[in-house]
Amino acid sequence: MAEQTFVIIGGGLAGATAATTLREQGFTGRVVLFAGEDEVPYIRPPLSKEFLAGSADRAEPQVHPESWYAENSVELRRGTSVRELRPAAHEVLLDGGETLGYDKVLLATGASSRHLRGDAYPDLRGVYYLRTFAESEALRAALADGGRRVVIVGAGWIGLEVAAAARGYGNDVTVLGREDVPLEPALGAELGAYFGALHARNGVDVRMQVEVDGFEGDSEIRGVRLAAGEVVGADVVVVGVGAVPNTELARAAGLRVEGGVVVDAALRAEGDGDGLADVYAAGDVASAFHPVLGKHLHVDHWANAERQGAAAARSMLGGDVTFDRVPYFYTDQFDLGMEFSGYGDLMPGSRLVYRGDRGGGEFIAFWVTGPDDAARVVAGMNVNVWDVNEQIDALIASGRGVDVARLADPEVAIADL
Repeated sequence: MAEQTFVIIGGGLAGATAATTLREQGFTGRVVLFAGEDEVPYIRPPLSKEFLAGSADRAEPQVHPESWYAENSVELRRGTSVRELRPAAHEVLLDGGETLGYDKVLLATGASSRHLRGDAYPDLRGVYYLRTFAESEALRAALADGGRRVVIVGAGWIGLEVAAAARGYGNDVTVLGREDVPLEPALGAELGAYFGALHARNGVDVRMQVEVDGFEGDSEIRGVRLAAGEVVGADVVVVGVGAVPNTELARAAGLRVEGGVVVDAALRAEGDGDGLADVYAAGDVASAFHPVLGKHLHVDHWANAERQGAAAARSMLGGDVTFDRVPYFYTDQFDLGMEFSGYGDLMPGSRLVYRGDRGGGEFIAFWVTGPDDAARVVAGMNVNVWDVNEQIDALIASGRGVDVARLADPEVAIADL
């Protein structure tokens, strides 16, 4: 492989982790990483957490210092976009017209913020989305002086994390959500309400079951108009209504795209086109076959990007790879820190089992299915309880039946279930 060229398209965590793994696994060929942003590859969670809140500097989210890439013979092409992927020819065409041949290529193009619909939302100063470093920097500057009316459209993870950061700067914050409670699609009604109460206790005006109809203002934002006719005054509006995988390059190249670039459990592109055997995808752009669920799964979280980037690199090197990790994410909001592992697709119809002190804010929630004497844990969330997530992850991955009474008993170690 010493004479081979591996191309990585995307300068996020999946791409940077793939480059790291290639070198750690002893690949001595050429590695070229194209980063569309003029940034050193970085992780995204700090953009809505530590960096946005002002407790992290600009270098902290970087996967590696810029010097690492030269030291490890990874050609980092910052601010360089790939215009076209040509699998049959085994080459990519860059925006500037340059073509580069490859032996294998990894699509790690990530995702973009989902925008609100059409002409109802004019381009006003003071309206922010949050996906890139530049967007986080601009939003932090808008929040940092405090005393502003901040309205957040969307009551998911991004919306609530931004709300916590905005309150930390001393702003008045209103969250507008369509569901009955915040985070309902991710956690269900009961625990979604728990997060809603957390924000209410910290002075956030959480308004659910509302529909946004438009924005008010001339050149600058002045308010958010609801479908019922009310206008919620705003100096800053943050739209956090999800993300869309960046699949344009893959679609134009003839790759199968369904909720992401469709890949098998080894992160190889699926399809019959010429050259697809040497195309891989990982991270936010990928929809990978998950052998436990028996279906393709798209996961838009940093841990998945990191894990899939490493797995894709091993697969590109010819390793026997089956990506079957349990999805994981975390959040920090006010005085609450949380880790979650689990299969969202298996949570509907499950029931909640708790261990610990819910009233005191230190507990673990388990989503279980099956009879009480042999229940299967399909997801788990530890709230302000630490050093247990690996055990929860292992319990979920095992698929074994557990006794619900023992599961709820803090005296029983999770590893002993």
